[in-house]
Amino acid sequence: MAKKKPFVLRIDPEILKAVEKWAADEFRSVNGQLEWIISKALKETGRYKKGNNQQNQK
Repeated sequence: MAKKKPFVLRIDPEILKAVEKWAADEFRSVNGQLEWIISKALKETGRYKKGNNQQNQK
């Protein structure tokens, strides 16, 4: 499994509430849901390509 780097996230309480509900609806943790949202956005904009995982973690 790839090594993950922890970081602090400041987020509007209403946005967090919406993400918590979305995560629960999809049986994910909030952390997993945020990681999925970020990954999807990066792929859709061409900023992340599978296989570049090691390069993007530096």
